[in-house]
Amino acid sequence: MKKRDVELLYEIGGLRRVPRAWQQVLTHRVANISEHIFRMTFIAWTLAIEEKADVSKVIKMVLVHDVAESRATDIAFMHRKYVTRNEDLATEHIFEDTTIGEEVHALMKEYEARETLESKIVKDADNLDVDLELREHSRLGDPVAEDMRTVHRPTVRSEKLYTESAKKMWDDIQESNPDSWHQGLTESWIKDKKAAR
Repeated sequence: MKKRDVELLYEIGGLRRVPRAWQQVLTHRVANISEHIFRMTFIAWTLAIEEKADVSKVIKMVLVHDVAESRATDIAFMHRKYVTRNEDLATEHIFEDTTIGEEVHALMKEYEARETLESKIVKDADNLDVDLELREHSRLGDPVAEDMRTVHRPTVRSEKLYTESAKKMWDDIQESNPDSWHQGLTESWIKDKKAAR
């Protein structure tokens, strides 16, 4: 183990306090970088199985894909016109002299090139997490989220998603109810309670 490994873990923990930039325009609290990476991991894991990709590589790539935002911060679509960031340098410095540094460098290079199935799945998961969060915010009545979801994001399926599994998941998200996962449990609980009487 290297001395910098523990420093890295503290910095990774700090991602819990790094907001995503679109908080500026959405009404409700948005996921921070850690929360984004967490759900993205499950999206990518699911897609990797569907696409018969290397699950381990996909998960590792997801875990490191936005770590540079610890130092370079997140920027939204509108900021990209005005702000230049050096995420490569941030990644290099964050993982310098750590046990996983060399592997992270290779994973990030692969991710940025978007030539492998694994890198495409990770980018798909990145986009799909946005669509899930917009769906959640729309359900809460955020007009900006609804506008982004219905006006700006429909081209994501045809122009930004790489895999067929991601396109299928995108379709499912558009028709989904963000509350269905627990509403079924409530209905089941009520039914069981009545049956126990």
